[in-house]
Amino acid sequence: MSLHSFSPTSQLLHSNAFPAAQFPPPTSVLATNKGILLADFVGLYRKPRRARQRVGVSGDRRVHKLSSGKFGTINSVLGLDRVKEAAERSSSRSNSNPEVANLDDIISERGACGVGFIANLDNKASHKVVQDALTALSCMEHRGGCGADNDSGDGSGLMTSIPWDLFNNWAEEQGIGSFDRLHTGVGMVFLPQDDVLMKEAKTVIDNSFKQEGLEVLGWRPVPVDISIVGYYAKQAMPNIQQVFVRVVKEENTDDIERELYICRKLIERASKSETWGNELYFCSLSNQTIVYKGMLRSEVLGKFYLDLQSDIYESPFAIYHRRYSTNTSPRWPLAQPMRLLGHNGEINTIQGNLNWMQSREASLKSPVWRGRENEIRPFGNPKASDSANLDSAAELLQRSGRSAEEALMILVPEAYKNHPTLMIKYPECLNLNLFGSAKVHFSSLSGVISLSMIAACAFVCWLNPCSLYPSSCPCIFFKSIIVVDFYNYYKGQMEAWDGPALLLFSDGKTVGACLDRNGLRPARYWRTIDNVVYVASEVGVLPMDESKVVMKGRLGPGMMISVDLTSGQVYENTEVKKRVALSNPYGKWVNENLRSLKPVNFLSATVMDNEGILRNQQAYGYSSEDVQMIIESMAAQAKEPTFCMGDDIPLAAISQRPHILYDYFKQRFAQVTNPAIDPLREGLVMSLEVNIGKRGNILQVGPDNASQVILSSPVLNEGELESLLKDPHLKPQVLPTFFDIRKGIEGSLEKRLNKLCEAADEAVRNGSQLLVLSDRSDELEPTRPGIPILLAVGAVHQHLIQNGLRMSASIVADTAQCFSTHHFACLIGYGASAVCPYLALETCRQWRLSNKTVNLMRNGKMPTVTIEQAQKNYCKAVQSGLLKILSKMGISLLSSYCGAQIFEIYGLGKEVVALAFCGSVSSIGGLTLDELARETLSFWVKAFSEDTAKRLENFGFIQFRPGGEYHGNNPEMSKLLHKAVREKSESAFSVYQQHLANRPVNVLRDLLEFKSDRSPIPLGKVEPASSIVQRFCTGGMSLGAISRETHEAISIAMNRLGGKSNSGEGGEDPIRWNPLTDVVDGYSPTLPHLKGLQNGDTATSAIKQVASGRFGVTPTFLANADQLEIKIAQGAKPGEGGQLPGKKVSAYIARLRNSKPGVPLISPPPHHDIYSIEDLAQLIFDLHQVNPKAKVSVKLVAEAGIGTVASGVAKGNADVIQISGHDGGTGASPISSIKHAGGPWELGLTESHQTLIENGLRERVILRVDGGFKSGVDVMMAAIMGADEYGFGSVAMIATGCVMARICHTNNCPVGVASQREELRARFPGVPGDLVNYFLYVAEEVRGILAQLGFEKLDDVIGRTDILRPRDISLVKTQHLDLSYILSSVGMPKWSSTEIRNQDVHSNGPVLDDTILADPEICDAIENEKVVNKSMKIYNVDRAVCGRVAGVVAKKYGDSGFAGQLNITFTGSAGQSFSCFLTPGMNIRLIGEANDYVGKGMAGGELIVTPVEDTGFVPEDATIVGNTCLYGATGGQIFVRGKAGERFAVRNSLAQAVVEGTGDHCCEYMTGGCVVVLGKVGRNVAAGMTGGLAYILDEDDTLIPKVNKEIVKIQRVIAPVGQMQLKSLIEAHVEKTGSSKGSSILKDWDTYLPLFWQLVPPSEEDTPEASPEFETTDASQVTLQSA
Repeated sequence: MSLHSFSPTSQLLHSNAFPAAQFPPPTSVLATNKGILLADFVGLYRKPRRARQRVGVSGDRRVHKLSSGKFGTINSVLGLDRVKEAAERSSSRSNSNPEVANLDDIISERGACGVGFIANLDNKASHKVVQDALTALSCMEHRGGCGADNDSGDGSGLMTSIPWDLFNNWAEEQGIGSFDRLHTGVGMVFLPQDDVLMKEAKTVIDNSFKQEGLEVLGWRPVPVDISIVGYYAKQAMPNIQQVFVRVVKEENTDDIERELYICRKLIERASKSETWGNELYFCSLSNQTIVYKGMLRSEVLGKFYLDLQSDIYESPFAIYHRRYSTNTSPRWPLAQPMRLLGHNGEINTIQGNLNWMQSREASLKSPVWRGRENEIRPFGNPKASDSANLDSAAELLQRSGRSAEEALMILVPEAYKNHPTLMIKYPECLNLNLFGSAKVHFSSLSGVISLSMIAACAFVCWLNPCSLYPSSCPCIFFKSIIVVDFYNYYKGQMEAWDGPALLLFSDGKTVGACLDRNGLRPARYWRTIDNVVYVASEVGVLPMDESKVVMKGRLGPGMMISVDLTSGQVYENTEVKKRVALSNPYGKWVNENLRSLKPVNFLSATVMDNEGILRNQQAYGYSSEDVQMIIESMAAQAKEPTFCMGDDIPLAAISQRPHILYDYFKQRFAQVTNPAIDPLREGLVMSLEVNIGKRGNILQVGPDNASQVILSSPVLNEGELESLLKDPHLKPQVLPTFFDIRKGIEGSLEKRLNKLCEAADEAVRNGSQLLVLSDRSDELEPTRPGIPILLAVGAVHQHLIQNGLRMSASIVADTAQCFSTHHFACLIGYGASAVCPYLALETCRQWRLSNKTVNLMRNGKMPTVTIEQAQKNYCKAVQSGLLKILSKMGISLLSSYCGAQIFEIYGLGKEVVALAFCGSVSSIGGLTLDELARETLSFWVKAFSEDTAKRLENFGFIQFRPGGEYHGNNPEMSKLLHKAVREKSESAFSVYQQHLANRPVNVLRDLLEFKSDRSPIPLGKVEPASSIVQRFCTGGMSLGAISRETHEAISIAMNRLGGKSNSGEGGEDPIRWNPLTDVVDGYSPTLPHLKGLQNGDTATSAIKQVASGRFGVTPTFLANADQLEIKIAQGAKPGEGGQLPGKKVSAYIARLRNSKPGVPLISPPPHHDIYSIEDLAQLIFDLHQVNPKAKVSVKLVAEAGIGTVASGVAKGNADVIQISGHDGGTGASPISSIKHAGGPWELGLTESHQTLIENGLRERVILRVDGGFKSGVDVMMAAIMGADEYGFGSVAMIATGCVMARICHTNNCPVGVASQREELRARFPGVPGDLVNYFLYVAEEVRGILAQLGFEKLDDVIGRTDILRPRDISLVKTQHLDLSYILSSVGMPKWSSTEIRNQDVHSNGPVLDDTILADPEICDAIENEKVVNKSMKIYNVDRAVCGRVAGVVAKKYGDSGFAGQLNITFTGSAGQSFSCFLTPGMNIRLIGEANDYVGKGMAGGELIVTPVEDTGFVPEDATIVGNTCLYGATGGQIFVRGKAGERFAVRNSLAQAVVEGTGDHCCEYMTGGCVVVLGKVGRNVAAGMTGGLAYILDEDDTLIPKVNKEIVKIQRVIAPVGQMQLKSLIEAHVEKTGSSKGSSILKDWDTYLPLFWQLVPPSEEDTPEASPEFETTDASQVTLQSA
């Protein structure tokens, strides 16, 4: 074969980035015959009906013919048709000053949804594709939301190719004549409702098109049926028309699309200043695609748009979308699909993404725009949804010449670091053998010297690497051409748009889908024999003949699938990404230009003397608590210190003591609409890497963009900072941050900040790529205090954004004022890329060298660490803490967190926020710059005062101390309360009330007082205390965190009053569910550890909590609840999971939680079945299913935007919403979480109440509030702000005896309130009567206030903010706090609070379980414990099937008492949560497939899932159950013939399972049971697995790197008992499912047994199944149920 065969390629080897000779472009080598899928996709396989061909190689193994025509197509797909780099045109920046993204705009719009696409691989357009999409959409209705009218959908829509036949018919009727398809653009336009404004808008549109040289061919009113639109949607409904334009000056499709894009941008700009500007919106304007969408429920979309019913509306593909918005204010444009994407998910980093996109506006240039970049700005809109902005960014990249796939790889990269199988997924080259067995490489081509021939040889080498490749191959360009290089290249160019997302995309030529890096949205996939591919959020959305399905699977985390409609190819993940990554020599560019900062050793001696260190610490606001409890603790233990209780000190703005600036900021956190990430168990998707240096023009690809420095962590030591300062490429500039007060304090700080910003501006314009803001000084000066470094960083960051310079340089803070994880997070969140905490490191060194530390280490009282190790520990603790803070918001990458401003501000005024923290929410105003300067100075002067002690002051911010900061829960308060309740003394209670009335301002409500224009009324006319106490609840304190005695005493007290106690997480002992009848002299043999009992008492908790760990959540627990609470977040540590130290897990606690004694228990930060609002709606549905009589409450924590979340929760059918304040208590939590996350409940409650009223949803839900309640005044304040019920946490514990020792986390509580130690529990002083007395006193206090104000009942004041007014009180720091938001009103609910509280439990509507329970044979079998056999059909809309049946059985017989058998067989596609909460005696078989959450919470019985008999796919290779199966299961068995999705058996306690493959995170957090996997698993297996066993078949030796080895041991199945357990489970699996995979294993047992690995946690190491020492065990002892 001669080389000239490749001659057509030489002219194609050009791109704007490198000359032809250097590197070949991608080709059509990946193409194969139509209809054959090239896939090694997660579970996507077809039967081998014909032998697969090698990629790109024809059957006779000859060289694949490469035509230039084919190259043209591939070039366009890969974005290689970009023209050569033209001389940069100077384009003036847009006149409009850039506006920073505002958090208020962002948090008012969130959404999640159900999505899917259908694509015909033969590119055959048909009406059936459209019909099928509409059918699938209507089967997703439960994944959407509805407004208060139950009729206005949150949005649904359809994207298809343009139905030219339909439009041509209309055009001919209008006398326009048929459209020229190649040159016609179609716009789907939402216009103003008003006729006059509509005409104005159309005129602007027409004129814009004409000015661009486009001919407007006509306007078509879109035919619609308005009668089916809901009330709210109708109010906001636009006038919907289509505009047809002719593009004459362009021939190429991409150029036509680009021209239409420019036109749309010009129209948006022209209409911006018009009054109707917000009412104009283009759903689409394209030559390829069209979008029909609206605020409609999915089932009416096709009826509303009459076009969609027409037989001549044909398309080869359709993307469909059903929206669940958590804000119901109707907005038609926010329905989806957008113009390119359909997005199910939420972008957590949106504020940062928008700011960075705005920052790069000045630098974005590409030859394809021909100098018109200025006309297409801006590229983001904070007032639009996160989905709309992601769509806008993707559209910009695509219109600039990238493929849709490449755009999404840049914007939503997968977690490619720490990936054990990535090099398997992306091998370094395509191992194609074009020449039979011959190997060709450069050394065999000696003599070939011409450039074109080298290029051709390079091409051969690329297609056919030799055995020397890549190490010895002379061709350097092919060493690292893999996807990782692509990601590494773009990591420094574009911050990831991070958050849960299933993204569907199409430009009309390609249609595809990709999933976020965590796989947090379901995405199932199937393909039929007639060449149609389907992707959807759920299976079963379309009726399907299973025999025609040739493949089933799912998208795994970070994966992508793409269908090329023109060639009929389906490209799975590996192929799509290789095609993109091979378009440029990214590896070469990265290797040559990206520099890593090499680690530098820590200093081994202090730099300052002790006096100098002390002076710096005083000047920068350190307290002795900060040094001892935070810095020294981190240096010693390498982790953040843990503390307990809550944050009961005043907010920084209302405190009488000075605070450093960071204390005014609270971290935001994920709740409901997106999940927190688990940094402990799923940290492999997270990264703290950050790139330093200029970020180039992302539209121009080239080596210069990679010229950056990469840091493995943002925490720098002094040596590493020095290295950066010496980097010549960065041209670093150090900017000192001190302000001068010699001329007075007024204006001094602002003046210096302006100068600092100017200096930064000048440095960047002079080429500096690194600005180091430094408060380091050889000698501190009294008149030159340091600017708070956070203020300096924020101001410079905002200034550079607004001047278009931010992409040109990175900011590093070199500061003394940064020592806690929260401080690092603030600095990074407001723009710093890295921080050198020089004073904190100096403090570590000083601590290690101190005599005290040396002696403690010498005496063995403290682990010995070196001075270097101490600093390393400190940095490690900071890094772990940063990961935790990122994870709270669901953010994986520090690079996305940087500049994302994920904070709220409490107590800073507008001028401070506008200058340095623009876009952040500061709802109560606060300090001015001058007031901030004074506060800064109050620390600074301490460093120079003669009076200052020679040691650091203890401010008492963390622990109460006399003379320190005021704590709400203080010893005096506890003593007064104990006296009042124990002596039942009203006078003592009034002393307690007086103490509270005289306290310093502690919480926002202390700034308010009651007022009334009514006359007082007699107390006798006010509703009785017995009625008021029914509104009281106690906090969700888990049995485990507190002792049995405390837990039961509180429950008994609340039941006596008719209020509600809360079980907390951890289950409940069934002995507590029956009233006591055996009490003598206050003691009962049933509960012998309690005193003060009465006959008739019950110790049950009315509210039973379902937390993320699902500990103790069994069917019987759920069936015996009056209310079920879903704990989304906890006030003291929102965004984090729970933790119960091992020493608190006694045998009793372990029994209730189905875990092992002494093993620490951690609840994951997210509920693994709540990754979105529609998932929460599903869990609410599940709980209503298992117990239709229990109200379901959802516990949230106050933060800005909670009203939006509350609206979504109300639409999700919750009965109660609980708002917790940041000051709630906890048994154990990191200090930074207690102190720096969550907001005051006064703001959260007000926002929730008002948003619910505005959206017409307030009557649907009871609003409950808790956090720091202590008195009747608190109850009245909460009532006036809108709450119906009131929660008491810490104070209830105090009333039962707690002395606020604040050592709950140590198990050493001196009065046995929060300890599991028997000897301490014996000291418990409380009796239920104490708490009864307390609550009656509080109720009487409420009655007194009501009488004084002239109201007869609480109903009369709830929501009446007009009876509050600001108190005339002078605060120490500022007089600029603004509480007008709390005092505002948007109206009252239509019902009284009592009517809202007394309404029936919300219903799930008609469900399949009702049909099952109505069957007389089933009823008889349950009633009389008989055996019954039934069969029925099931569809994906049948959700939580069997849950209600299980609830009925559990209520009657408990978790294990039912002796009958319910044998039910279902056929079809089961909806979510199939067979949830099964009980023993329920044997369920599903023939078909299931969605997410199969077997959730099952406690017994048997569940079998198997495909139908005659399938077109191989069952063991197909995915037939979804994600998060067996979540929190406590018993039973499940056999699945096929694969499962992500997180299989997460938190499984005792269930046994056999499955034929799983996704990532299998067996996560397992505490018992047994899982057998007869196929491949994903990564991170057995993370957090503390109990149970797993057996995994490893046929290709790939398992070991996928296992999380932190806890489990990996061994072969060596114990005979283990071998028998494994074999018997596989035998049962084969018998029940007919598994061919299982059969072949059993047939060849001796061959397969050595291929199994057994995963053994420490608690199981001595069991017979895991330990070969038990060889003598009798085989008969092994049963299938052994755990």
